[in-house]
Amino acid sequence: MITAIVLYDLPKSIGLEECREHFTKIAPDFLKAPGFLRKQFICRKEGDIAGGVYMWESQAAAEAFYSGPWREGIRARYGNDPRIQYFETVALTDKATGQAGAI
Repeated sequence: MITAIVLYDLPKSIGLEECREHFTKIAPDFLKAPGFLRKQFICRKEGDIAGGVYMWESQAAAEAFYSGPWREGIRARYGNDPRIQYFETVALTDKATGQAGAI
């Protein structure tokens, strides 16, 4: 399992509330992505940086998603390229499911 942390700079015209509204609207679309497991949409309170913390079945699935229309959408909406870091998810604690430990 892979965790990807994705960040991009926001233009001054987009702040926390604009992010909240947009992210809430697009959240269901991610459920269709092959290999996608989970996303936490994030935005700094100051509204200058936003992005997401994603969980994927594999890095290949994540890279395929990020190299497609999603990247062009980020460029068009925010005017810059996302910064993406990949991490191997080695353990997980999830209060909602009660899962805790190795994956």
